[in-house]
Amino acid sequence: MRFTVTGGLSAVVDFGLYLLLRNVLGLPTSGAKAISFVAGTTTAYLINRRWTFQAPPSRARFIAVVALYATTFAVQVGINQLMVNVLGDKAWQLTLAFVVAQGTATVINFVVQRLVIFKLR
Repeated sequence: MRFTVTGGLSAVVDFGLYLLLRNVLGLPTSGAKAISFVAGTTTAYLINRRWTFQAPPSRARFIAVVALYATTFAVQVGINQLMVNVLGDKAWQLTLAFVVAQGTATVINFVVQRLVIFKLR
């Protein structure tokens, strides 16, 4: 439940910033998605570490999360751009592309964080 709440909040940060950067400031799709991803995943890491998994600070854990987020960054930005290229860039198409890319990254993040990074002792 906590992971879902954290993910929802992080998705709001990610998607809101994505729309702002792309539609208001005119950044290219991939650039806007890259920046919003970093903001959203930073939000998710900080909340997940402290609240969801209640883990103490750890340099090794932080490095593992950075590696995970680098991987999901590439996956998410790539899927988002592919979906926009295939679907188009109307509002509903941008939203669908975001949801598919975010959903894929969320599943990867949860599985790796739960089973590897913040595994139960």
